[in-house]
Amino acid sequence: MLKKILGMFSNDLAIDLGTANTLVLVKGRGIVINEPSVVAIQYDRHGREDILAVGQEAKDMVGKTPGNIKAIRPMRDGVIADFNVTEMMIRYFIEKVHNRKGLFSPRIIICVPFGLTQVERKAVKESAMSAGAREVYLIEEPMAAAIGAGLPVKEPNGNLVVDIGGGTTEIGVTSLGGLVQSKSIRVAGDMLDKSIIDYMKKNFNLLIGDRVAEEIKIKIGTAIQLEEELHTNVKGRDQVTGLLTAVEITSEHMREAMKGPIKEIGEALKLVLEDTPPDLAGDIVENGIVLTGGGALIKGLDKYLSNIVKLPVYVCEDPLLAVANGTGKALEEIDLLQHTAYDE
Repeated sequence: MLKKILGMFSNDLAIDLGTANTLVLVKGRGIVINEPSVVAIQYDRHGREDILAVGQEAKDMVGKTPGNIKAIRPMRDGVIADFNVTEMMIRYFIEKVHNRKGLFSPRIIICVPFGLTQVERKAVKESAMSAGAREVYLIEEPMAAAIGAGLPVKEPNGNLVVDIGGGTTEIGVTSLGGLVQSKSIRVAGDMLDKSIIDYMKKNFNLLIGDRVAEEIKIKIGTAIQLEEELHTNVKGRDQVTGLLTAVEITSEHMREAMKGPIKEIGEALKLVLEDTPPDLAGDIVENGIVLTGGGALIKGLDKYLSNIVKLPVYVCEDPLLAVANGTGKALEEIDLLQHTAYDE
């Protein structure tokens, strides 16, 4: 009874704590924050730190800061790389949303990668509690992605979802409200960006940063050969002369640059299918595989994976928001929350 009363007076939150972006949903209001997971820290002459900016404003500072300011991505490869900065970021987002001072603290459900260790899960919970949460639940990313993609996770049928985020690719087979088979690999958007940076350096002697690599990936990145090649100009520094220059590259260059990480994602998907119980495998043959996350938007990735596993592969509607929407639905439906999230 007390929990119901507390719930009436607090804005319960769902947080998709992603490597690239953090999304915050408020119960009954939907997504209210969708910003990069970046924090800009300013240091004074005594070494004391203070938050200068969070989110998009902080991301705009990446690679452009003076010595006393650092733009930090506290989430790396789907895990917390800097606990203090992560706590600052969570607290900032909670305070930005939950600004009704004097009322009860919110209950929060946070989406975490399947591969997180018990210590890392505990750290995520403690960060949220320190940032002002009343209760904290965790939900695993493949389950949140499946819910957000509209899959019938509570039914006794096998559904397979592949969520390609910034730091990790999460693959999960769901049935009866739980994860029957899961795999998390630290190969996703960030690794694709790094492959593009390395390719440009090796083949064009051009030095580019993370942000430029991401822009190229979004604009002309492809997993298959396209009928009509896409072109773009890339600006950077020539590593031989040290001068600023620009080169024209094509989607075929990007396919070559990204083929390693994309192949790893395909291999991980094959492993999950090999370990899936036969009855559920039959359901997946019938239902196909659903792609979510920003990586799902890479041109031709659905066709590439379909060719590898010889099954239909679909990109869900609004893949960028699937995990966040699934986390929000778990918050809206308490029975679903109890099935899929766990309070440690």
